[in-house]
Amino acid sequence: MTPLTPEPFEDSKSLLERVEDSLLPLINLVFLLLMFFIVAGQLTDTVLPELPEMTAENTDEQPEADLVVNEQGQYLVANKPVTREALADALPAPDEVMEPLRVGAAGVTAMNDLEALFRALEELGYSEVILLTEPAE
Repeated sequence: MTPLTPEPFEDSKSLLERVEDSLLPLINLVFLLLMFFIVAGQLTDTVLPELPEMTAENTDEQPEADLVVNEQGQYLVANKPVTREALADALPAPDEVMEPLRVGAAGVTAMNDLEALFRALEELGYSEVILLTEPAE
């Protein structure tokens, strides 16, 4: 009759030899993965395109914005104060604008105020808006 349990593993190898034997498949796998990524990732000699040079940081030139939100939370269109209800009349119509509407906001403007403004602009039909801000110093 055959025994139901396997016989104990009797091997003349030491524990260190058995660990080394079980590491060999792991080393092979890492080597194969390394070879795969070397072959799959094409290394080319193409040079990255030149990035445009940044303007000097100390220039006082401001980007042109269609709508400005100043520190007091007022809306300015062409440097004239406008209420939120009058934005539709003061701004160019969304179908006339070929590029996104540029909104300049002061750094102290709260995100809640900007979100309310963006929702109002969305209701007016502006689907793309670019937010212009100054970097924090």
